[in-house]
Amino acid sequence: MNKALEGVTILDFSHLLQGPFATQLLADMGADVIKIERSGTGDMFRSMTFFAKWVGGSESPSFLAWNRNKRSIALNLKSREVHRIIMDMAKKADVVVQNFRPGVLARLGYGYEDFKAVNPAVIYCSGSGYGETGPYVDRPGQDMLIQGLSGLVANTGRGDSAPIPAGAGMADQIGAMNMVYGILSALYYREKTGKGQKIEVNLLAGMLAHLGQEYVAVLNLGEDFVRPNSGIGHPGMQAPFGIYQTRDGGYVSIAMSPFKTLYETLDVPALAIYDDLETLFEKRDEVWGKINAVTRQYDKEDLLTRLLAADIWCAGVNDIRSASEDPQVKFAHMITSYEHPTAGTVRVVAPAVNMSETPATIERPAPLIGQHGREILAEFGLSREAIAELERSGDLTVQDPG
Repeated sequence: MNKALEGVTILDFSHLLQGPFATQLLADMGADVIKIERSGTGDMFRSMTFFAKWVGGSESPSFLAWNRNKRSIALNLKSREVHRIIMDMAKKADVVVQNFRPGVLARLGYGYEDFKAVNPAVIYCSGSGYGETGPYVDRPGQDMLIQGLSGLVANTGRGDSAPIPAGAGMADQIGAMNMVYGILSALYYREKTGKGQKIEVNLLAGMLAHLGQEYVAVLNLGEDFVRPNSGIGHPGMQAPFGIYQTRDGGYVSIAMSPFKTLYETLDVPALAIYDDLETLFEKRDEVWGKINAVTRQYDKEDLLTRLLAADIWCAGVNDIRSASEDPQVKFAHMITSYEHPTAGTVRVVAPAVNMSETPATIERPAPLIGQHGREILAEFGLSREAIAELERSGDLTVQDPG
């Protein structure tokens, strides 16, 4: 089966979420992603988990989520011999990806100029928290910090309580998408011109770009967002846009719908007094409360059936487990699994992009630390004896399956 990025080789120095998700997306489309990890410990995500539990007793769910379809080699990047080997590998590589703090890899001899010197056509994608220069260059660029700094957290939650960060790594994942966007654009440009280039992606700029409509509103309308005290779903929106409770303890979201259609469907004609845009915004908490009192008279599925029959934009609110069992998710096979040598069967989210001629597939589980080190080095011309010497010296770590 043809793969869209078959023949593209990526040297992936990235760790945690931003870089690994980007390279996983490229690997799903057929790129040969060689994950270069730290000898001994590997990617930092291998030692981080949720619920203080490990998949299969030993594997991080975070690492398993972002590192399928890759081969791992674990090397001592401070070793001069390892540096020589990686630069030889770079001569045949198309892309280098890294998301260390600015300057860290360059000080070890793995900056853009180092790779460009041996391969002028290389595409070097660098991810950071705030950019590679400026007053925040030495700050840690963690996802929740970026959510707060960008304005996203201040827009989330109820006005009578503290701001709430999103319950997922949104800044990192947006950064990953921007990496992929840049890399694919650079590959296309190189196809036309033969020229490589450096790509810089940072989490803060990515979050600002994805808050584009909020920034345009505030910077051009002379207003600042104020979080409502109710379940209204956006600080700039009027009622009924929001989350509503149901009798059986569930929740339903109601989006942009004609207000008249909603109150007629719910048989609450008294709400007609609010039916103009300005009133629905100024009294949105009051309106939300009146609608919520009505939705709490219905069980969740009964309410959805009634609203959908009137073509009101609505949906149930799922937690992760119930979302995985949602009829549409199951119908479209959005959850899949792979077999891992130590974790066993791992259930994961399937690739989100469907392509008719070159579909994304999962060919490999997330690797063990350095699992493919010997085969990768052999492919790049190292002898069996040279590889064994790297292992003896501690410059190469190989964790064998089983």
